[in-house]
Amino acid sequence: MCLPTGDLLDERTAIVEGYNSYFSYSRGRSGYSGVATYCKDSATPFAAEEGLTGLLTNHEGAVGCYGDHTEFSSEELQLLDNEGRAIITKHSIMCQEKVVTVTVINVYCPRADPEKPERKLFKLQFYKLLQFRAEALLNNGSHVIVLGDVNTSHRPIDHCDPSDIDDFDENPGRKWLNGFLYSGRPDKDRKEEEPNEECEITDSTHGGKFVDTFRYFHPTRTNAFTCWSTLTGARQTNYGTRIDYIFADCQLTREQFVAADIMPEVEGSDHCPVWGQLSCSALPSVKPPPLCTRYLPEFTGKQQKLSRFLVKVDQKSVHAEQRDTLPGSQEEGELRENLHPIRGGNISGKKRVLTSDPVVPKGKKTKTVKTTSKPQGSLLSFFKPKVTNVVPPAEEPVSQCEKMPSLDEITSAKLSATRGNVSSVTDGDRVLEQAEPFCDRPAQTDKCDKQVKTKHPTPLPTVGNSNTNPGASLGFWKSLLHGPPQPPSCKVHGEACVLRTVKKEGPNMGKQFFVCARPQGHASNPDARCNFFAWVDKGK
Repeated sequence: MCLPTGDLLDERTAIVEGYNSYFSYSRGRSGYSGVATYCKDSATPFAAEEGLTGLLTNHEGAVGCYGDHTEFSSEELQLLDNEGRAIITKHSIMCQEKVVTVTVINVYCPRADPEKPERKLFKLQFYKLLQFRAEALLNNGSHVIVLGDVNTSHRPIDHCDPSDIDDFDENPGRKWLNGFLYSGRPDKDRKEEEPNEECEITDSTHGGKFVDTFRYFHPTRTNAFTCWSTLTGARQTNYGTRIDYIFADCQLTREQFVAADIMPEVEGSDHCPVWGQLSCSALPSVKPPPLCTRYLPEFTGKQQKLSRFLVKVDQKSVHAEQRDTLPGSQEEGELRENLHPIRGGNISGKKRVLTSDPVVPKGKKTKTVKTTSKPQGSLLSFFKPKVTNVVPPAEEPVSQCEKMPSLDEITSAKLSATRGNVSSVTDGDRVLEQAEPFCDRPAQTDKCDKQVKTKHPTPLPTVGNSNTNPGASLGFWKSLLHGPPQPPSCKVHGEACVLRTVKKEGPNMGKQFFVCARPQGHASNPDARCNFFAWVDKGK
């Protein structure tokens, strides 16, 4: 699931009562990737930063502990953090009457596009960087939790149909997970809800330092998935994968985690939520770190008003306003002029190492009584003239050829001129060719006739004429427009198929085909889609 980018983030999303939030966006593509962390005020972090490399951080309140970057070039590090795939927050917690820290790394790992080999390498590089950062924080004395969309199902039990994938265990992403996670196997005789007590942080025989908390509490649960294809309706048959995780270091998992699970019943996305519960209590910071969205200029009232760029401002009144009010002050109940402010940079006021494209700052709106939750349109709406119902005085004559009928009026009634009649047509392009302004004065009829009369290469059927043959009109449009082909019935269910179009680049791109209309599912599921397939015959 992709988050709204900085230019689309509105105040209602960024500032939620009772929470403090932290966002990261892609710096290259609008509406692509991005992560957000919302912390309850009772668990306010004392440090937060964006990205895994530290290149996006130039303020106090950074988390630190970046690990060894010698295996990466400076260009690689910059690209890995440019897509807004990580937010890190550091919290104080009370564990067994002792104050310790826990660092939460919220990630959206890249997807390996099979059509783009370079993205496969990018994904593996991101995994490596994530592991370096998590282990560096752990080695520095902080507990660590890594959570989010990892975009790889770990074991066959986490996939709806692992036998359908060649060399399932040889997938590079799964190999990385094998090294990152504790790989101790649970006892076969252990019950489903009995946690894995084997996990020891000092146990080096099982590799990784982190635990899949869901499998710690539910080691043998099957059909537990968190992601389904929306294109094939796979959620209806639970034909999915488990790629959303909460990983925690072994000691924290064993001593503080009391539960972890998934929530497939919660819809609204192609993913479902996952959750974990700890027994320790959070110790909130007095104030959020500088990365918190509430410090962004567009949400603190420090940006200039948009009206200053559109109208001439009296400098005397500006100076008087500056003396009367503090800069950036806000009144209660104040509404924003634009519900989609653009993130303009680092909240500390210093420049980030990597910055987004320059944007026009947006200001706040004057107080009004009526409030609305409906988002306004784009910035262009401020430049459109307002429509008012102003009626000109009766004595003021209408200028020649001034009134132009609307397109709806033209297509719903016959065009009329001073001399003769012109048949109306439903072809929008021809209407626009014929529809010239009309004249009201008799003296100008010759000129108007020349404007209205046009040559038609072929006669067109009239609309609204009772003497017109309906069959001829229907035959004309059928010969001009071809509707979709009639769907065949699939062989297994005997139900009408659905029409699909090939969108993948290649020799078949753009071709249409029919498949079973049922949702995708396992081959053994009789309620799932059958294997019916048929190309559309263009000759029919």
